[in-house]
Amino acid sequence: MPVPANAPIPVEVAVDSVVGARTAERAGAARVELCSALLEGGLTPSLGLLAAVRAAVTIPVFVMIRPRGGDFLYSDAEFDVLRRDARIAIDHGADGVVSGILSADGELDRERMARLRDIAIERPMTCHRAFDLVADPFAALATLEELGIDRVLTSGQAASAPAGRDRIARLVEAAGNGVTVMAGAGVRAENAAELARTTGCHELHLSATGWRPSAMRCRRDGVPMGTATPPDEYTLRQTDGEVVAAVVRAVASVAGPTKPD
Repeated sequence: MPVPANAPIPVEVAVDSVVGARTAERAGAARVELCSALLEGGLTPSLGLLAAVRAAVTIPVFVMIRPRGGDFLYSDAEFDVLRRDARIAIDHGADGVVSGILSADGELDRERMARLRDIAIERPMTCHRAFDLVADPFAALATLEELGIDRVLTSGQAASAPAGRDRIARLVEAAGNGVTVMAGAGVRAENAAELARTTGCHELHLSATGWRPSAMRCRRDGVPMGTATPPDEYTLRQTDGEVVAAVVRAVASVAGPTKPD
């Protein structure tokens, strides 16, 4: 729910490590959103990371439930993973969960979001920036209210929250005393106060990303560990069975190495 008038604006920080969670708490964050793969916008963290962060900080830990990068249209198999991850997170100490599921036509998937809301039980649930890809954000906001989902993270469907401030303000007005509207994307010290004042948003969200050099002394350039970045949110990585089969066929006649006696 929205914070009382004259109360400080709570700041949530997206983190992907124990160090990040501790840093956010020491810096005054009200809550952390725990993810893996922040460079992909955040994916479901491991159970080990959740346990370690839960032991390291006293502020609430909300857990991202997102099985892959890209869009938010999930197959039955992906939704099964998402549902299992939500249950595991709740059972292992998550103070809340963060997720979002869309239909192919850009509506919130009401049925699946309701099932996640049921899994979260009495813990808070946030709809993440899948909301920024819906066809009608005001209809989606009404759906969140009907489902009893507590909070929505949004940039106002713009590249950054400052750029989307006008729509965020309209969403805040539409939400009234219902869904908590949390503004996020591109939030920095130089724009945070103005963003809060001009939108009336209830909370702010940022990842506070910085870069540090690796401690590795032995370095080998030109050996990347990842694949190329996809061109947009609507191009998804998948395992190509034809590629796998072709490699299997290519080595079918090659004898494996002989192990020494």
